[in-house]
Amino acid sequence: MQKKLIIFDIDGTLYNDEKQLPASTKEAIQTLQGEGHEIAIATGRSPFNFKDLREVLNINTFVGFNGQYVVRDDEIVYKNPIKRDLLEQLTVHARKHGHPLIYMDHEGWYSNVEEHAELAEAIDSLKVNNKVGFDPSFYENNEIYQTLLFCKNEHEASYKEAVDQLDFVRWHQYSVDVLPLGGSKAMGIENLVKHLGVSPEHVYAFGDGLNDVEMLTYVHNSVAMGNGHDLAKKAAKFVTKDVGEDGILHGLQLVGLLK
Repeated sequence: MQKKLIIFDIDGTLYNDEKQLPASTKEAIQTLQGEGHEIAIATGRSPFNFKDLREVLNINTFVGFNGQYVVRDDEIVYKNPIKRDLLEQLTVHARKHGHPLIYMDHEGWYSNVEEHAELAEAIDSLKVNNKVGFDPSFYENNEIYQTLLFCKNEHEASYKEAVDQLDFVRWHQYSVDVLPLGGSKAMGIENLVKHLGVSPEHVYAFGDGLNDVEMLTYVHNSVAMGNGHDLAKKAAKFVTKDVGEDGILHGLQLVGLLK
C-alpha cells in the first residue's frame, strides 16, 4: 500500500468526553504504523499538553496551536507566532473588560491573572497536569503561538472588532483560542505536507470541532466524527461514528485504510 499521512485531532476525536483514548483507536493507529504510514496529531493544544499522548501512541509528528507550530521528529518544520503589537492590543482590550488571558509558547503557559473561576473551569475541562503559571508580561519576551481569551460568547464580537488582525475560535463556553489572522490547522498541515513531500491524495484527516473546519475542508480525504460540530461534518468528505462508538476505527474502514 502507498504510504499515507493520517492526521488526527485530539479532543473529541482521539479522546472521548472523559479525555480517554478508546482501545480500538490505539489498536487502529498501531496497525497503521505497522503498515508504514505516517501518523500525525493536529490540535489546538500546546505541545506540553499532549506529550503523554504522543508517547502512548509513539507519534513524533504534530501540528500544535491550531497550526502555528509544526514538528516532525524533533525538527521544527513551521512556526507562526503572534505579532507582539497585536498581543499588546489584545491585552489592553481584555484588561479593560476584565477578561483574563493565557499566553502560550511551546514550553509553557502563563496567565495575566492569579485566579479566575471561569479560567479555572475551562482549563480543568482539558484534564491536563501542567499548571498554568502567572506572568502578565510573558508575551513581551517570548514567542507566543496562541493565546486563550476567557470571555462568554456575547463579548467575542468586541474583540474581533478591536483587534481585527487576529482570529478567534471558540472551544469552550468560557474561552476562545486566539490566533494570527488566517492561522489554522490547514496552514500548518500544508507546511507539513510540503516538508514530507506527500501527494494531496494520500493525506487523511479526522476532526470534530470548529477549529477543524479549515483542516477538513483542505485535506483531500477528510472525516468528521459523529459527535462533531455540524460545520465540521459539513466540511468533511465523510462522517464516521461517535468517538466513543469506535468512531476512529469505523472512519479508517470507511476510507479504506483498514479492513
